[in-house]
Amino acid sequence: METTRKHRVPEMEGFQARWYAKNRGTEAQLAQYRRQAAEVTAGWPEGAEVLEVAPGPGFFAVELAKRGYRVTGLDISHTMVEIARENGPDIDFRQGDITHAPFADESFDFLVCQAAFKNFRQPVSALNEMHRLLRPGGYAVIHDLNHQATGADIDRVVAGMNVGVVAGFTTRQALTWLRRRAFTPAQFEELAAASAFGGCSVTTDGIGLEVRLTR
Repeated sequence: METTRKHRVPEMEGFQARWYAKNRGTEAQLAQYRRQAAEVTAGWPEGAEVLEVAPGPGFFAVELAKRGYRVTGLDISHTMVEIARENGPDIDFRQGDITHAPFADESFDFLVCQAAFKNFRQPVSALNEMHRLLRPGGYAVIHDLNHQATGADIDRVVAGMNVGVVAGFTTRQALTWLRRRAFTPAQFEELAAASAFGGCSVTTDGIGLEVRLTR
């Protein structure tokens, strides 16, 4: 498994970032974030410190904060950080790169990354930095597209977003394109094995997969 990916995905800035944020802010999407927050945080102690990597518009981070956790967000996009601060003014959203995170060793109890890992050019370096940031016993949860998802899987997910015909078509095209960059479960296991974590557990669901990596 290569430690640096050949093709770079441009950071979302300006109009593109705001279009993305608008489509991620529908009631159906917000309800999904609430469900995911409840699932991901099951068993977490009260007041745990959490880093969300690539929080985008910040909707998921807001749901985590509502559940009583101290949340920090790190995104490479300047525009996304601005939008996230508007959506979650009490959350510490910062601009930066996860391969060179501006935090001290063992700063967080848990780490989450939603729908962004496939875009990282240096995935093993990103995992190593996540490992550095976690306290002993903490773990990272990564949700992303599954490279093995089918076109029918994508159609079902988009239909449930309730974003309208035009936005639905655009979203379907975007997911189909992004799926090409996504990792398979086996590839994620290879990446984790090559990182400081040394391994991971992977589960699949619909178009997505969940990866857990323990410090």
